[in-house]
Amino acid sequence: MPLIMARQGEERLIRKIGGKAELKKHLENLGFVVGGTVTVISEIGGNVIVNVKNSRIAISREMACRILV
Repeated sequence: MPLIMARQGEERLIRKIGGKAELKKHLENLGFVVGGTVTVISEIGGNVIVNVKNSRIAISREMACRILV
């Protein structure tokens, strides 16, 4: 399922990252890698705040839809 559908506070395993190569590389640089974990902290104004590799990061709803957990 897309990351956008994960419950807040629930740690999930990243299974796949979709999109163009440029987007995949950008997400990888932020710490979103297949096999890694991600936790949704909150959703504010269409953006999603997540905890990945001990860092809080805000990503757009569109990016969150490309990350499958």
